[in-house]
Amino acid sequence: MRLIFEIEKEMGSENEKSEEKMKNKIPPFAISRLLTLLRKAYPGAACSLDYETPLQLLVATILSAQCTDVRVNMVVGPLFQRYKNAKDFAEADRIELEMLIQSTGFYHSKAKSIQESCKILCEKYGGNVPADLDSLVQLPGVGRKTANVVLGNAFGIVAGVVVDTHVSRLARRIGLSTEKTPEKIEKDLVRLFPRKNWVELSHLLIQLGRNSCKSQKPDCPNCPLWELCPKIGVPTTGASSPKLHVDLGLANN
Repeated sequence: MRLIFEIEKEMGSENEKSEEKMKNKIPPFAISRLLTLLRKAYPGAACSLDYETPLQLLVATILSAQCTDVRVNMVVGPLFQRYKNAKDFAEADRIELEMLIQSTGFYHSKAKSIQESCKILCEKYGGNVPADLDSLVQLPGVGRKTANVVLGNAFGIVAGVVVDTHVSRLARRIGLSTEKTPEKIEKDLVRLFPRKNWVELSHLLIQLGRNSCKSQKPDCPNCPLWELCPKIGVPTTGASSPKLHVDLGLANN
């Protein structure tokens, strides 16, 4: 007998109430199935930023704000050749640094954050990037997202879930969270998923967001979560049912 996960989809003014009903209602077998489908679709999903050291990842992640990883990777090659360590960044000529990172956008504030962070690294940590969340988020331009990226990928320390624009959008669309802020969305995700999957989850959702579940025109028919996803907020075409029945395919597992 095949198990069916039924998710109610209220329309119009009832939409928010429906989302609230879904909160905390996702069963463990659905979470497991979601991970299985994403792993199959994106094997080996990993951080797409180019880096070799924790410092390089820290700088690259600061540059990635409001910028694609592809663009950042085009910039960091010559950037890391010019500046080898935290001292180099801290003592860099600001105008020269800005010119090198200009194409990533917001280059004035990013250059300032990089230099001020590297000065602190030199003064307090011997030029090294600290491997703990509390210390990282004290650095200029470093929030929980950046800290989680550095800890999870450069140090292998699982401190939380990276919630970028892709993860934030998909968490709501898939029904993993009804929250709107990254901090609250992260709380929902760490509650739903085992700690051992937190870093992997971010990579998988980011790949999904880049490939099929895009902001404006999600390619739902070609999405690996097509049957599992309640498609919250996605415009429907033609007649739609007030209920979405999702076949998790557990009989085949």
